[in-house]
Amino acid sequence: MADAVIKELAVRKAEIEKELELLFKANMKITDWDVPEGDDSEAADIILNIMDKKLQELRAEVKAGKYKNY
Repeated sequence: MADAVIKELAVRKAEIEKELELLFKANMKITDWDVPEGDDSEAADIILNIMDKKLQELRAEVKAGKYKNY
């Protein structure tokens, strides 16, 4: 079963990465629209920190078994 999951996710790897990049860029655009005078580098760091925090939360949930039978 693990081999099937690995193969499936390998096929979708680029798609998953692109979706993550699109999420980041969409939030950069929204921030620029809402605060055009804002520092884009600062906004990027904050957005990445938000995304990283959520990834850490998801990792903890996976480790705790939340997605074992998803």
